[in-house]
Amino acid sequence: MDNLISLTELIIKNLVNDKDSVSVKEFESDEEKTLLIEVMVSEGDVAKVIGHGGKTINAIRTIVQAASFEEDNKLVKINVDSY
Repeated sequence: MDNLISLTELIIKNLVNDKDSVSVKEFESDEEKTLLIEVMVSEGDVAKVIGHGGKTINAIRTIVQAASFEEDNKLVKINVDSY
């Protein structure tokens, strides 16, 4: 599971201007077989991570979900917020 967190962090850090402000953490989910990832970025970088109409964050979710199928086959949910 750490690989999925690292993958998410790698992708996010390559999108934002303020790389030092990026925080990616795993949280417990109420749903079984679900991985909840919380991404925190600076306020100025939120739009870059989400993208127009959510296209960027949905692409990130797709990539991390695909990696999950190779690892432990959990459903991946990624939430983005700012400081």
